Amino acid sequence: MKRTKNPGSRHALQAGFVVGAIALTTAGIVFPSLAQSQPQSAAGASGNTATPIKHVIVIVGENRTFDQVFGTYEPHGDQRVSNLLSKGIVNADGTPGRNFALAAQYSAEATDPTRFELSPAVKTPYNVLPAPNTGYAPTAASDTNAPPFATLAAARAAEGSVLYPRDLVQLTTGATGLPTRVPDTRFGANTFNLPNGPYQISRVGPNYDQYIASPVHRFYQAWQQADCNVAHANAKDPSGCKMDLLAWVETSVGAGSNGKPQPPSFNDQSTGEGSTALGFYNVQTGDMPYFTALARQYTISDNYHQPVMGGTGANSIMLGTGDLIYYTDGKGRLSTPPANEIEDPRPQPGTNNWYAQDGYSGGSYSECADASQPGVGPIRQYLASLPYHPSANCEPGAYYLLNNYNPGYNGDGTVNTSTFTIPPSPVPTIADSLEAKKVSWKYYGEGWNTFVKNSPTTVYCNICNPFLYETSVMKNPAFFKQHLQDTSDFYADIAGGTLPAVSFVKPGGLLDGHPSSSKYGLFEAFVRKIVDSVRVRPDLWASTAILITNDEGGGYYDSGYIQPIDYFGDGPRIPLIVVSAYSRGGRVVHQYADHVSVLKFIERNWALAPVTRRSRDNLPNPVQLRSNPYVPVNAPAIDDLFDAFRFHGAGHEDDADEDL
Repeated sequence: MKRTKNPGSRHALQAGFVVGAIALTTAGIVFPSLAQSQPQSAAGASGNTATPIKHVIVIVGENRTFDQVFGTYEPHGDQRVSNLLSKGIVNADGTPGRNFALAAQYSAEATDPTRFELSPAVKTPYNVLPAPNTGYAPTAASDTNAPPFATLAAARAAEGSVLYPRDLVQLTTGATGLPTRVPDTRFGANTFNLPNGPYQISRVGPNYDQYIASPVHRFYQAWQQADCNVAHANAKDPSGCKMDLLAWVETSVGAGSNGKPQPPSFNDQSTGEGSTALGFYNVQTGDMPYFTALARQYTISDNYHQPVMGGTGANSIMLGTGDLIYYTDGKGRLSTPPANEIEDPRPQPGTNNWYAQDGYSGGSYSECADASQPGVGPIRQYLASLPYHPSANCEPGAYYLLNNYNPGYNGDGTVNTSTFTIPPSPVPTIADSLEAKKVSWKYYGEGWNTFVKNSPTTVYCNICNPFLYETSVMKNPAFFKQHLQDTSDFYADIAGGTLPAVSFVKPGGLLDGHPSSSKYGLFEAFVRKIVDSVRVRPDLWASTAILITNDEGGGYYDSGYIQPIDYFGDGPRIPLIVVSAYSRGGRVVHQYADHVSVLKFIERNWALAPVTRRSRDNLPNPVQLRSNPYVPVNAPAIDDLFDAFRFHGAGHEDDADEDL
């Protein structure tokens, strides 16, 4: 079964979902590893903990903001949530609400080739949004070019061991029936007449079981879409990030120029996106049924964020390191990347925002310590203008990886020498911290076994695995074989009572929920089987926390507050569902958090030190006022997720959870 890549998507850079992996050496500012030698791990050992939680399972899907998933969610009882519905931006039926104008989008002018316009001065509101585009969403079902599959038999052969039989049918439905990169006329008469603001995607279909185009989600585009400017700031949004340039950035530059000139006859459909970023799903009309059920029964956060502006690679790295990694000469010394791999988001002459150098086979590094570098100055100036003056956290001479390049190692432990690959990194990860305390851990990625064999049909996401970048993990074959495994090993460890203390679980490209190449219902199905496998084992259920999130927001609109922490982000809110015997009640927690909060939870629970002296897990927990429960008054600050649990007087009662 051959997979075909979606040009312009992050899968084009995955040895995973279709193509071979990319190039390498070693990476940057050398920090001492917390694990000075290669210690032994005790599989299944959980050690002494600060809470009853002996096992943390982190499940990471793809590319959805909080509003894109839970924009119309209504909690029960006295719980409150910040979303499209509560703010009056949309109504429960998905139509524009009384405050729809709060989410209005603008076109802009960025024509000066000498500067990157972080917050353009000249903006004009859209009368109607640009038509959404089909992008590279699949046009028809095919057993040889899935997704989706043409037959249930082929779907069963591909994912029958990962999904319940009843969920496999989702792998056979949802193709667009349209060519790629054309206006998405599944919206009918509304295609060219969408009101200026968020619109309900599931009006296509009429259900949400549809493959949809993927919006741009790259670093400089995401900063520009957020339109952050202290001139926009107010008491509820002191960072002044309006999120009002999503459609303009989608249609003016999209996923990047790759250093090429702007195509002739360029228009608002040329990037293959249109206004895809403004689409949302509606739980009030039946979308996201499983995740909605989990939210009503357990705990969600409406203030959990992607830690980096942009896409999968950098956000996945941050989940492992609490930091970003950088380019080296392959021997641990800082070095300068090839010129065509350095970001230059300034508009090419004669264009409105068509970047000089950016894209999946173009720029991905910036030396953000140097304000004279392309794109760097405006972001640093903005950070300096904030009342709390957050540090850029950029080391001199370091070119940080801001977007998606392949990790420095192949699945067999050899160094990846193909182009557009970051050299092997010496930056420590949470794995070093866990090893130093002999706390067991594994990263389970679906498709790992075929990825190791360099199979062209693997669904494995190599850029999603933060440990595949790192020398401390990959230098010893016996060590990484023990810790990097397939999802089949995850279920075997549950059945055998050998689940490690910390588990990262990643679905493959068909099931991760990534727009265009997957559907969010498939990610729900992947998660359902994991949750069930834990809940049916009382001892495991009583000692386990399952954290369900996404790598990043995928470029979709979100109405939540963004706290600038450093040069790299934060970015928009993304979903976080906390499932455990200690997180029951349908609660909504508001403490400001991002992926590094997962590291902080692990560190506090197992008494670990921060990963390095500069990683974000050194930041304090936020102090937030009742009058504005989303904004830390001690910024920059990120939570350790302990408030999502109630450890006293909980967890010992009979499991009365409804059948999910």
